[in-house]
Amino acid sequence: MCDEAGARRIGRGAAEGLFTGGRVLVAHASLTARRLGLQPPARSPDVMDVLELFAFVRPARFCAPSPTGLALGLGLAEPKSVEAQAERLHEAATLLLKELAAAAYPGREEAYALALTLERAGWAWGAAAVRALERGGVRQRQHRGAGLDVWSRLTEWEDEAPRGEAGSAPVDSESARIRLDKLLQASGLDETRPTQSDYAAEAAFAFSPRNEEGRPRVLLAEAGTGTGKTLGYLAPASLWAERNQGAAWVSTYTRALQRQIDRESGAVWPDPAERRKKAVIRKGRENYLCVLNLQDMVQAAQLGNGDLIGLALAGRWAIHSRDGDMTGGDFPGWLPSLFAVAPSQQAGPANLVDRRGECVHAACPHYRACFVEKTIRASRKADLVIANHALVLTQAAFDGARSARGQQQDGETAALKRIVFDEGHHLFDAADSAFSACLSGQEAAELRRWIRGPEGRGRRGRGLEQRLGDLTGGNEAAAKALQDAMRAAAALPGEGVSGRIAPASGEVNPIGPIEAFLAAALDQLRARTADTPYGGAEFGMECALKPVTEPVAEAARAAARALAAIEAPLLTLARTLEDILDDEAAELDGSQRSRIEGALRGLDRRARMTLPGWRSMLAALEEAGAEPDPDFVDWLSAETAFGRIHDVALRRHWIDPTVPLEAAVIVPAHGVLVTSATLSDPLQDDPFDLARLRTGSARLIEPPRTLKVDSPFDYAANSRVIVVNDLMKDDPRQTAAAMRELFLAAGGGGLGLFTAIRRLKAVYERLGPDLARAGLPLYAQHVDPLEVGALVDMFRVEENACLLGTDAVRDGVDVPGRSLRVLAFDRVPWPRPDLLHKARRERLGGKGYDDAIARARMAQAFGRLIRRADDKGVFLMLDAAAPTRLFASLPPGTEVQRLGLADAVEQVRDFLGG
Repeated sequence: MCDEAGARRIGRGAAEGLFTGGRVLVAHASLTARRLGLQPPARSPDVMDVLELFAFVRPARFCAPSPTGLALGLGLAEPKSVEAQAERLHEAATLLLKELAAAAYPGREEAYALALTLERAGWAWGAAAVRALERGGVRQRQHRGAGLDVWSRLTEWEDEAPRGEAGSAPVDSESARIRLDKLLQASGLDETRPTQSDYAAEAAFAFSPRNEEGRPRVLLAEAGTGTGKTLGYLAPASLWAERNQGAAWVSTYTRALQRQIDRESGAVWPDPAERRKKAVIRKGRENYLCVLNLQDMVQAAQLGNGDLIGLALAGRWAIHSRDGDMTGGDFPGWLPSLFAVAPSQQAGPANLVDRRGECVHAACPHYRACFVEKTIRASRKADLVIANHALVLTQAAFDGARSARGQQQDGETAALKRIVFDEGHHLFDAADSAFSACLSGQEAAELRRWIRGPEGRGRRGRGLEQRLGDLTGGNEAAAKALQDAMRAAAALPGEGVSGRIAPASGEVNPIGPIEAFLAAALDQLRARTADTPYGGAEFGMECALKPVTEPVAEAARAAARALAAIEAPLLTLARTLEDILDDEAAELDGSQRSRIEGALRGLDRRARMTLPGWRSMLAALEEAGAEPDPDFVDWLSAETAFGRIHDVALRRHWIDPTVPLEAAVIVPAHGVLVTSATLSDPLQDDPFDLARLRTGSARLIEPPRTLKVDSPFDYAANSRVIVVNDLMKDDPRQTAAAMRELFLAAGGGGLGLFTAIRRLKAVYERLGPDLARAGLPLYAQHVDPLEVGALVDMFRVEENACLLGTDAVRDGVDVPGRSLRVLAFDRVPWPRPDLLHKARRERLGGKGYDDAIARARMAQAFGRLIRRADDKGVFLMLDAAAPTRLFASLPPGTEVQRLGLADAVEQVRDFLGG
């Protein structure tokens, strides 16, 4: 608590009373409420969240969502105690209001109009923001807008002539070294590290011209932490783009690395304006603000149906955003979660991006201001496109299918000829996701919505008729196909499918052939997994598809007929639209052509990829005696949450997803660099054998080159590796006690990694109060009301905070310095032995395959611990059964010690000086 007398401690009861019945200043109201054991509060004039004020005053500017994050974001001294944090909240609010009041505050009139609207809407900061802006001087106007119509003030894109095919000028090793020297000088570094220079020289191979079609230049390069691989490959990549007037693509697995690469590209293009043109972050459509969705929600909120304050702040962000990216860009991901707002009304990515493919393209009134269209066009002119594996692989699969039919690629990845796959150890998993098929209740319901539009009361969205009705009105064949598709889609599941096929009451009531099939599939699942209490199973249920029960086989036939009845008119509609593009080319204006091309992309994905894939899986069920396809695994699964089944699915995955990866991405490219700090496996006869298998390069006509560059860090001096050998790993009380003592010994800075969410939550409940009493904040994925990126941001800025998480945290943490000094696995991160993994293990290496995956996960986690030459850290495994062979992937110089908990705690304390 902080008042005129300064900060002072109060009891929990007093804090609860103040929070629920007084006027309080907080940083993240929902998180604060959770810490007090309260429900997230609704917005009120009495709960003043300084983060909302920050979002208003500094839109699209970074801030970790905590008192410390606010202090550092505003240039204040880091608060080292809870009392100091309370005082910083007051200082932060005061500073932000002073900033608003300054005469030089940019966009004052725009901010004032919005502040007046927010004051009328009951925003806790409304009156203070209005007064502050008035102190700085505002024009007197008889009529002033509400400031909500941000869509009218966004900049618009303009078309430019095509860039043309990239050239084939080579990049030699020496040129790459010279370019690297210049980049390092631009970054303020005096000299090149020899290993970094060697890496850049070898990476140039991927940017040399290929000599034959189908023989790309492929390099698998492992670069230990601290090598400087980002600038190492940006040197030849930027040189190639400059010489050949083309775009080099860099693909990552995590959003955090996308942002890091974008920052480091500042060494290539120091001028921010030039960098915005030369380096473009590219993601899938579902990551960007849909301006039409924002307008729809704002208008509904003005009529009393929605969160007007949250939407206004999101709109203010949109005006100042670099590129409209809501998932890892400059959107404050914590903004929608500050107060209790119904999920359907939250002003965040869940409602404001186009997740369902409902874009109307050129028919949208905001088409020329569309962030997605801006980014696509910017990437066509860029020298460096920073994408992610999911976009690159799914778009390559789509483009490949279009090319096979003789159709033109849509331009998003048509220039994908030089690719760097950073975080290349994730390429296998990304391909697995991109080239798989899933017929589930939720997926089928999404298809129904895409075709028919929203059918529930008060739901937003646009069906095919809304998107295409005016285009097909004058064409009888197209109009009939559209209506036939609308009628046939009624056979698909509607909203609430899980409540009909897996109701809590047990009274199953499927509607339509797809739901009937899923209900029969669930019966088979229950019969084949009777020994598993699915209600409490963390990972749900799964069973092999065959032998299939007769009810499933019979229902599959009816489901396949229903899908075929949907597919046929969609194909007819697609062909008719293609004919319109061809036959009426002279009459169509640019807007009409763009709309038809956009509609065709959506139709292609569903009528020529999704629906045939679903029908193929169902057809396999009729072949009772046939041998299963050796290339695929088909199975049934059910997902559970809170003890209830919320979806049932028929799934098909490639056993080796690098087969389509190679065909769709690797072979068509001219040069590919796959790089990571953890590509090789030291216990293999050839350390890169598994990397070749898991990147699709093992089957290439021209074998890939390989490179291994060791880290320059002194791990023997700066790290310790300990296996705690006196714990029962299945007892969350012992795990919690161990993490408590280890984190306290280090004085915080602890990261706990778990292989199961259930154990994470059990440990969190026991660990949180003890750390809080010691003044160490504890955050947790799957517990705190924040997405992973925001949790990591808080962990990074609060030097003594601790964090619990699963795989997403392990992969997304980049925390140099003391904020991460202890990393503890609750147990060996073995791959989960599900049906798909067992099939892959048999195909790709037996038990050694399990070992290799676990070794790689441990190495990746260890790489999070030491990020700079002066970092010190302790890596712990709280699993006495951890085999020594799994530690072989850790860097040279590390030595594994097996100690009891008391000795481990003592060593952590002595080594880190906690």
